[in-house]
Amino acid sequence: MSAVAALPYRPDAVIFDMDGLMIDSERVSIGCWNQAALELQVPLPEGFFLHMVGLGERDCRVLLQRHVDGAGRIDALFARCHQLYEERTQAGLPLRPGIIELLDLLQANGMPRAVATSTRQPRANRKLAASGLLPYFDAVVTSSDVQHPKPAPDIYLLAAQRLEQHPARCLALEDSPAGTRAALAAGMTVIQVPDLVHPDTAQRALGHRIVDSLHDARALLVPWLVA
Repeated sequence: MSAVAALPYRPDAVIFDMDGLMIDSERVSIGCWNQAALELQVPLPEGFFLHMVGLGERDCRVLLQRHVDGAGRIDALFARCHQLYEERTQAGLPLRPGIIELLDLLQANGMPRAVATSTRQPRANRKLAASGLLPYFDAVVTSSDVQHPKPAPDIYLLAAQRLEQHPARCLALEDSPAGTRAALAAGMTVIQVPDLVHPDTAQRALGHRIVDSLHDARALLVPWLVA
């Protein structure tokens, strides 16, 4: 890990994104989108689906509308992708390296924890349960719970509320640009752990902490924790 500023305080809570941060699901999701587009003969630019990482369904639809004619074709694309995704994730998905060690540390220190994900319910809870992560969390907030999904701050603000913590005293962990912007807009301290989409110059200019792995994120928390 290159030099990253230490955390300025002991957070009162830690709020986690899900896909791409804790669960290695973004590659599976993009594979499903690509297969659905191929089967339905929907031509899209190479790498198009990377732009949808971290976004809610509404914003994904807006992106698709720029390239796909007709709401019916977009509906069919969503339906087939969701079908493929459900088939591939029934048995659970791999976890991102370091997530269990980080969650164990926080749990041992009594740190409140929540999930703030663009995935809708009940899929979010199913994925967390299948991956063995659900018992680690005091609250799970999804895009089903708010009017405005990421990159709006609503999901993170609601997660802090459900943990009964002030947003400015919460640490958020994210992988995607949209999620990072959401957490920053909520007034939280943010550590970004990029997965498939790496931060560009504009993203880095936001001034948050960017690390290579969840092990690095854990290292930033260790000085503030005793276990």
